[in-house]
Amino acid sequence: MRLSRRGLILGGSALLAGCSSAATTSSIPLVGAAPTLSRVPDHAPAPQVHMADAGTMIDPHGLVRKDLVERARAAMDTHGHRISRRDRMYLVDFQKFSGSERLYEVDLEGGWVTSYRTSHGRGSDPAHSGYAQRFSNEPDSHMSSIGAYATAGASWGSQQGPNVLLDGLEYSNNLARERAIIIHGADYADPAFLAREGKLGRSYGCFSVSHADLVPLRERMGEGRLLFAMT
Repeated sequence: MRLSRRGLILGGSALLAGCSSAATTSSIPLVGAAPTLSRVPDHAPAPQVHMADAGTMIDPHGLVRKDLVERARAAMDTHGHRISRRDRMYLVDFQKFSGSERLYEVDLEGGWVTSYRTSHGRGSDPAHSGYAQRFSNEPDSHMSSIGAYATAGASWGSQQGPNVLLDGLEYSNNLARERAIIIHGADYADPAFLAREGKLGRSYGCFSVSHADLVPLRERMGEGRLLFAMT
């Protein structure tokens, strides 16, 4: 992203340009200003919640890849000084198709898993196949970044509106703030777009979700929780 697209951090709040909408199926990179906020849909399907019986293991139904869970828990220990909240964590499986539920909220106390859909960067999928194939931490690459992030709280950006800030904790994503990589709502991640196109649109590297899904995520992610993205 260019300098004008970076977040301006003031006393813990942020004015972020965020990711531009990338709903087009063209593989030609888009440039220019991000669109204005779109209307929140009247309704959307509720996220899929899979409950574990009391006292059972985390994710007993095996919704999340075991290696993803294991890597995320190891990252939680590695970055313990930045991950102060350990009641739940957020995982992104970039091996999965963009139209699939691949963003997971994992309750580490009750064992349940809530799944959502999320977009990847257009630079990660230049042919718009629906699969992320490349990852980068470089500004203006428009690619998604993998690795461990710490959630940094709810914010509001002038382009994308309500969002959740992220701090990258590894060499693979430590420019997340500079690149304005956030979690925000987008029309191209809404159910109507998926129904029409058969896959989600692409972001400029942000973890874009439907406008409806952003509401619970923004409330629950807070500060100091792990988000771990892996391919």
